[in-house]
Amino acid sequence: MGTVAGMSDAVTVVRTFLDLLAGGRAAEAVEMLTEEAEWRNTGLPTLRGARVRKTLLDLERRNVKFWADMNAIAADGDKVLTDRTDFLRVGRWESSFWVCGTFTVRDGKVAVWDDKYAMGNVLAGSARGVFNMIRGRG
Repeated sequence: MGTVAGMSDAVTVVRTFLDLLAGGRAAEAVEMLTEEAEWRNTGLPTLRGARVRKTLLDLERRNVKFWADMNAIAADGDKVLTDRTDFLRVGRWESSFWVCGTFTVRDGKVAVWDDKYAMGNVLAGSARGVFNMIRGRG
């Protein structure tokens, strides 16, 4: 088990990384990734290294907005567990869904970003987004 200072440092790295993505600052966020970083998402292929950086920069370029409401965050050494609600927005469409994320931090950078979620929740959030967009709420 890591020291209290080490744990808070890992939490700070993860919070800062997610805040940069949410703030439309993907170029700064990708600087917080290790060269061989892995991004895992339920049901999607694992992205590694340059593909992670390229994907995050491309999502921002395509004006896909992301932010997360942190429900809880905890660390054990270099491992950080997040319980959060993620939001995605493209134009007037917006979706929200619950995510359990596990991050591995090495030398102050994100080495592994592993998000788990129920695909049914993602689909329901997407459907709500379409419904709200059609009803003029988006």
